[in-house]
Amino acid sequence: MSSTNQPDGEGHQLRVPAHVAIIMDGNGRWARQRGLPRTQGHRAGAKSVRAVVEQGLRSGVHMLTLFAFSSENWRRPRAEVNTLLELFMSTLRAEVNRLIEHDVQLRFIGDLSAFSNKLQRQIAEAEEATRDGHSLLLQIAANYGGRWDIAQSVRALAREVSKGQLQADAIDEAAIAGRLCTAGFPEPDLFIRTGGEKRISNFLLWQSAYAELYFSDLMWPEFDADAFVAALRDFGRRQRRFGLTSEQVTELADAYGG
Repeated sequence: MSSTNQPDGEGHQLRVPAHVAIIMDGNGRWARQRGLPRTQGHRAGAKSVRAVVEQGLRSGVHMLTLFAFSSENWRRPRAEVNTLLELFMSTLRAEVNRLIEHDVQLRFIGDLSAFSNKLQRQIAEAEEATRDGHSLLLQIAANYGGRWDIAQSVRALAREVSKGQLQADAIDEAAIAGRLCTAGFPEPDLFIRTGGEKRISNFLLWQSAYAELYFSDLMWPEFDADAFVAALRDFGRRQRRFGLTSEQVTELADAYGG
C-alpha cells in the first residue's frame, strides 16, 4: 500500500498518503475557551472524526488510525474518563451502520482487556459487523501506548524463545514489527497532531519512524474536512527520502515513472 495521486474535489491532484495517523488533541481546551465543561469538548470532537473519515474516503486515503484513548488517559479525573468511555460506546452504536454503508472496516488496537466486558463485546461486534469493508480501514487506538506496544511485542518474542520456537539471534526489526498490534498493516505515511502541541505522546512510536509529521494549531473540534485536505496537500508537497539523498529519490522516481 503506497501513496497515490487523487483529485481533491477542486481540480487539484494530490499525492495522497495511504495511511494517516492522528492524535486528536485539544478537546478540553476548546471547551474551556467557550466556558464549557471538558466533556463537551469530547462530544464536539466526535463530529470531527466523522468529517475526517468522510474526507479520507473522498481523498483516497486507505487507512486512518485515530488515537482515541491512551494508556495514560486513566489518570484523568474519573468523571472525564467515564464520559470518554460512555461517548466511546454511544459513538460505536451510532456509527456502525454508517461505516457499513460507506464500506469502512473498523479495527481496534490496544490493551482492550482493561475495558468493561460490555464495551469489549461492543467493540468485537462492531469489528465483526464491518469486517467486509474495503474502501477504508479505520483503526482506533484505545488504551494504547507506543511503549506498551513494543513491550508486548518483546514479551511475545521472549515466550517464543523460551519455548524453543525462535532463536534469540533471529530477532530483528521485522520480528519485533511482526508482533506489534499493527502487524501486517502499513506504517503511517502522515502523522497529524491537532491542538498546537508538537510532540508524538507515545503514539505509534515504532511505526512512525519515517512518517511525515504535521502539527495543526486547530483544536480537534475545529479540525474539519478542509483542515484535513490542507494537511494532505502539505504532505503532497514533501519529498520522502527514507535515508536517501534528494538526487537518489529523484532518480528512483524517474526510473519507476513517478
